Amino acid sequence: MAKRPLAAALTSAALIATLAACGSKEDLKPVAGQPAAQIPLGATRAPTTEELTTPDAQARPERSDELLKRSERREPDDFDLPPPG
Repeated sequence: MAKRPLAAALTSAALIATLAACGSKEDLKPVAGQPAAQIPLGATRAPTTEELTTPDAQARPERSDELLKRSERREPDDFDLPPPG
């Protein structure tokens, strides 16, 4: 019975090592023999790999970490109504 936990541990260690080796840190390249990606409608040239993999501002908005320095009175808001009832 002692062999099963050891076998499970070795199997999981081998699986983790295999998955760790899957990551690639090379630049993306088109597949040989395959046609290049089509140019988007209205564009004058095909986008580069860097342009395709960089998220735009809407996909990754800027974060505002500005702290409140002092208390300020709020402006009146006509739509800030109490709940009905």
